[in-house]
Amino acid sequence: MDALAGLLEGPRARGAFMIRACFDPPWSVRVEDRAPLTVVLQVRGDSWIVPDGGDPVRLRAGDLAITRGPDPYTCADDPATPPQAVILPGGECTYPDGRSLKGHWDLGVRSWGDRLDGSTVMLIGTYMMQGEVHGRLLDALPPLLTLTPEVWECPLTPILAEEIVRDEPGQEVVLDRLLDLLVIAALRAWFSRPEAEAPAWYGALADPVVGRVLRLLQDDPAHPWTVATLAAKAGVSRAALARRFSDLVGEPPMTYLTGWRLALAADRLRESDDTLEAIARQIGYGSAFALSSAFKRVYGISPQEHRARAA
Repeated sequence: MDALAGLLEGPRARGAFMIRACFDPPWSVRVEDRAPLTVVLQVRGDSWIVPDGGDPVRLRAGDLAITRGPDPYTCADDPATPPQAVILPGGECTYPDGRSLKGHWDLGVRSWGDRLDGSTVMLIGTYMMQGEVHGRLLDALPPLLTLTPEVWECPLTPILAEEIVRDEPGQEVVLDRLLDLLVIAALRAWFSRPEAEAPAWYGALADPVVGRVLRLLQDDPAHPWTVATLAAKAGVSRAALARRFSDLVGEPPMTYLTGWRLALAADRLRESDDTLEAIARQIGYGSAFALSSAFKRVYGISPQEHRARAA
């Protein structure tokens, strides 16, 4: 498992907010849902995404945008169009003055806006929950990224467009998995772009020594790794590995491993009912006490507090 796959393997979409938005100009929607990640796939017409602290970005048919929360932004036919609706946490929708929309823009199964055959159509998928593994990935992303058909053609668009409006048993699971595939494919394409400024660990995967070590740590975090055993696996000296790893990744091997183990622990605390002792064994800590001490040192709260907050 490589580093990107490892980050995406953890928290997957579960009951993601999925919608087909259909509008005729003028239209504008203010998004204040604080969601960690939202994907916008422009199917028809043009739209603008206007971050509060950045330049407006225009989306044309075939473009894909990924916004990183929790900062708010506006999506509109034109940057100057005032918001007509506000999306709040949990998918709640109101008018700008706070009055509930009360389903006024509902157009049927997962469809929302003016009319189904509007001149602008977008497919929108939102991850509603934050997990620590997911957080490590979010830290590597800009607040807003876009991909155009010239650099990446999305093969999932027709499938997602068909499935998003279906109402059948298990449909939420189908949409969750399609959203995951869309995000993985999009981020893989994004990180391959020169302008992406990929995180250090991503670029280090191409290094024959450090890339091998990163994969070892990702594949088996529970193993009792030391710099010496990692160096032996990579065929270099301990000093050479420590220096090369720090230069390319930005931190020593054991520091990276600790961060990865604790990120996995945080995610499993949120996603499972496993005991702290069981989680400690799964990720390479000798006892629940050792894991708890490391967790509190890094995150500032105990594992029990983290689990309670997630619940």
